Amino acid sequence: MKIIETVKEMQAFAESLRNVGKRIAFVPTMGYFHEGHLNLMRIGRKLGDCLVISIYVNPTQFGPNEDLAKYPRDFDRDRELAASVGVDVIFYPSNEEMYPSGYQTYVNVEGVTDNLCGLSRPGHFRGVTTVCCKLFNMVKPHVTIFGKKDFQQLTAIRRMVIDLNMDLEVASMETTREPDGLAMSSRNIYLRPEERESALSLSRSLKMAKEMYEGGEREAGVILAAVRRFIEGHPYARIDYAQICDTGTMKDVERLDGEAVIALAVRVGSARLIDNYVFGAPLEI
Repeated sequence: MKIIETVKEMQAFAESLRNVGKRIAFVPTMGYFHEGHLNLMRIGRKLGDCLVISIYVNPTQFGPNEDLAKYPRDFDRDRELAASVGVDVIFYPSNEEMYPSGYQTYVNVEGVTDNLCGLSRPGHFRGVTTVCCKLFNMVKPHVTIFGKKDFQQLTAIRRMVIDLNMDLEVASMETTREPDGLAMSSRNIYLRPEERESALSLSRSLKMAKEMYEGGEREAGVILAAVRRFIEGHPYARIDYAQICDTGTMKDVERLDGEAVIALAVRVGSARLIDNYVFGAPLEI
């Protein structure tokens, strides 16, 4: 497994692969891997001749009062896990490589980023789309793989790739969960043992919403009221948002007449957790 730390070396390596017809699959990450990350890499292993991952905790997507400084990091552990699933290259750039002195260019994806985390985390998506655009230019992949756990992020990346005419396929993967249903996240490490039950209110409320939908309920307000009551009944849970949105526009909907996503962001102790469920999505075969 190769470790590359500079942009020039990464671009040269990618170009050498492309020149001999090799297909590059790419998984961008912020490190501190869990099984969800490894599942993305396993998909990438199948989709390309060369699997590249990046490990970079991107400062431009963190707000001034967020957890940039304490975000979990363990490169040696990540390197061993990446090797275990067949990663060919780890791109591990520094802040100076990613944002050189005098940096002043950003990518704004409008519309689909206006709601949900776009409201509660101002500037977050500008940082996400900017760093992903830069990484795509550095790694030069044919396909990139993102998880559906952050559905709004996936939607924003797909919108950017379409709008900027990027020659890139965006593949997606279902959310990887712990045995008790909690969506896997690097931030789960922040949860104290007594907060675990409250953290499970996200996945359990989504299961309840799914059952209501399958039972014929189509009023978004009715489903959201039940979900909010359930989550608020847990002592350590504080709702950031609980909304049902159109999967294409990420705008709130009143009725579930087409495909829609119920998206949750809930603070449980010091951890901010997200999860979602898509209503009316076609079955994937």
